[in-house]
Amino acid sequence: MRRLYFLLPDLDTTHKVVDELLLARVEERHIHVIAREGTPLEDLPEASLIQKSDFVPAVERGIAMGGATGVVAGLAALAFPGVVIAGGALLAMGLAGAGMGAWLGGMIGMDVENTHIRQFEEAIQNGQLLVLVDVPRDRVDDIQELVRKHHAEADFEGTEPTIPAFP
Repeated sequence: MRRLYFLLPDLDTTHKVVDELLLARVEERHIHVIAREGTPLEDLPEASLIQKSDFVPAVERGIAMGGATGVVAGLAALAFPGVVIAGGALLAMGLAGAGMGAWLGGMIGMDVENTHIRQFEEAIQNGQLLVLVDVPRDRVDDIQELVRKHHAEADFEGTEPTIPAFP
């Protein structure tokens, strides 16, 4: 999946773009709208905390760092005389570290603004709406063309290379 970013000038245009995306068989759960606080989105699919925060990258970093720390701690325990750690225990320490890292990373990531969305903050505060659309890689060009063809005022702001499957 790829995430497309579109900046739209107003609510009317955003409603039209979202309706066209739905008609193009983009599921509503793959469309996310971010607007200035207090903007009534009515029936538009508002972005959740997962899209607005840095949750997913923080969890990924937490898994990597926690897993590595768990394995290193297990290897360090081997240096002490009299401590016998089998391969299964070393694996368990790595998995426990990865789990703890994912949990802590997720908690921290929920409080950090999404780094990709931060670049659009000024436009959002000026009243524009940011639409995030998650589409399969082979539909990126089709969706871009659909939006550009009917809405010249829509600013295509690029793609994010990969979207994790679970958010």
